[in-house]
Amino acid sequence: MVIAKTVQSLADRYDPTAVNPPVEARVRLESGDEAHDALLDATGIRIVEADGVQPDAVVRGPVGAWRRAADGHGNAFAALGPGGLHLRKNLHVAAAFLASTAGDTSPGRLRLETVETQHGPLATAQAGTGPPLLAIHGLGGTKASFLPTLALMGSTHRVIAVDLPGFGDSVKPLRAPYDARYFTDVMTALLDELGIERADVVGNSMGGRIALEMALTAGERVNRLVLLSPAMAWLRPRRWAPVVRLLRPELAMVPLPVEQLVRRMVPSSGWAAAGVDEFLRAFATPRGRYAFNAVLRNIYLDRPHGEDGLWSRLEGMTHESLFVWGTHDKLVPIAFMRHVERTFPAARHLELDCGHVPQVERPVETHDAMREFLS
Repeated sequence: MVIAKTVQSLADRYDPTAVNPPVEARVRLESGDEAHDALLDATGIRIVEADGVQPDAVVRGPVGAWRRAADGHGNAFAALGPGGLHLRKNLHVAAAFLASTAGDTSPGRLRLETVETQHGPLATAQAGTGPPLLAIHGLGGTKASFLPTLALMGSTHRVIAVDLPGFGDSVKPLRAPYDARYFTDVMTALLDELGIERADVVGNSMGGRIALEMALTAGERVNRLVLLSPAMAWLRPRRWAPVVRLLRPELAMVPLPVEQLVRRMVPSSGWAAAGVDEFLRAFATPRGRYAFNAVLRNIYLDRPHGEDGLWSRLEGMTHESLFVWGTHDKLVPIAFMRHVERTFPAARHLELDCGHVPQVERPVETHDAMREFLS
């Protein structure tokens, strides 16, 4: 029972107000062969022996990491990182456990808050104080992909990581257009509800495309942009475009056996595996599948040129922007950088030895560059 007292000390400082609405869930707490379950609800938390009941989330790590969590002096992120605690399954629930047991009462504490907007409820994770920094995830991702950003930028910014509609724990409307302009309207509505007039915006992949759209069509709400492997309209001919236009996202509401395929394609450990858990959690629902396929369709059909073309409009961009590219990115090849340099010469660029998710794969280098740029 090496960690029994440690996890009980976390439970003793449980604060359900760090999560709104409060989470009712079972969280498996593991270290080696030892496992306990934390039963959370709006009134409190109980630590019991793990008894074979499937948990909603799993938090596991070595004894030292659990002790760092208990001795974190109000820092919900103290035990994360290399050699620390790892989160699996429902990351919203896992993060709720960290936030509610951190013992942090400061204004900048990690908190999970669902914000009601005119487009429906949006799930957010927020941390830090200072200038607002809106963080927008990529296709198939959730706000959990910005946990490193919440941890590393919270000392200088109020970081607001959001689940886009259709993903994570946010509303999943049917018939929504799920294109960049729709998401821009949703993000400005979120800023309105949070009382934020202007924000810096960081976006990864699809989130980068949304950040660009915010600057192009709601520029008065945006200060500076950090674009992490942003999805850009393809410049090559899209020969399948006529067929893709005919495909309807509703077809994807039929269950598909994708779990084994996805897990074979993605590493089975670390943040990549946790990200797969989040993707499958949304994709398991008909509305989640609809949203995913609608967004994927819109990314493929994104026009590069013409009056509404992304690259044509990018020539008129005036917002200070930092593009971060992964030299091993297979989804958004670094070759896009030279096209941005030609079209938007005022932008800054950073190349990192990583793939498609720099804030997770190279968190120190990415956030050092972000902090310097945004300061």
